[in-house]
Formats: sequence, structure tokens, C-alpha cells
Amino acid sequence: MYQTLLVFHSFIRWFVVVSLLYSIYIAYKGYSQKLSFTKKDNLVRHWTATIAHIQLIFGILVYVQSPIVKYFWKNFKEAVQNLDAAFFGIIHIALMLIAIVFITIGSALAKRKLSDEQKFKTMIVWFSIALIIIFIAIPWPFSPLANRPYLR
Repeated sequence: MYQTLLVFHSFIRWFVVVSLLYSIYIAYKGYSQKLSFTKKDNLVRHWTATIAHIQLIFGILVYVQSPIVKYFWKNFKEAVQNLDAAFFGIIHIALMLIAIVFITIGSALAKRKLSDEQKFKTMIVWFSIALIIIFIAIPWPFSPLANRPYLR
């Protein structure tokens, strides 16, 4: 079960990254060209947050079943010295939770803004910050913190 969840979690990350990039693109285009915030823009905002929350659910399920995380919490004093264990035990989940909070707040604020310009600007700022945090927290194959393949 753990391996299946890990595969889904690894796969869904691409939907999160692509949806954030697309949302930021749509928001930048709307903001810079002073476009109206359409129903489509609102759906993109909504689905970006929804995809991120689905990924969060899979991430939590992976976290509670992960042998690396179990090792980390059972052997905290030694494991904190192990960068791989520390990354998955604390760093990855903390940064991803922060990123999801930024996406959620950004989505909610954008929805409530009155002007189209402010809706787009809010999406750009909050989603961009979340994307940067996510890029730091993903265990890319080239990451110095912990590296994993692009797909599991």
C-alpha cells in the first residue's frame, strides 16, 4: 500500500506544479493586460487549490506510513544527523504544509477581491511564493537535501 501511495504522490506532484505554473501564467497575463477575471480564471484558481489539497492528502498518507519517517521519529537524536531522514521527517512536510497554506490563503483572498486586477495580483503573489517553496521541498534528482527520481 505504501508503494502505491508513493507512486500516486510522486505522479500528482506534476499536476500541482503544472497547475501552479498555469495559474501564475493566467494571472500574470490577466494582470499585465488588464483583462477581466473570467469564470475560466476562477476555475483555474479553484482547481489549482483542489489539486494541491489532493496532493496534501496523499502526502499525509505517505508520511504516516513511510519507513524513513518512522525511523526518524523513533531514532530522533541520530536521525536528525541523517540529512535524508531529516528531510522527509521534518523539512519536506513542513515546507509543503506551508506551501499548501499559501495556496489556500491565496485562493481564498483572490476569490474575495473585488477588482479583477487585485484577483490576478493576489494569485500571482501567493501562488508564486507557494511554487518557490514547493520547488525547494521536492526531492528532485539533483537536490542536495534528498534526491529521488522524477517518477517513482
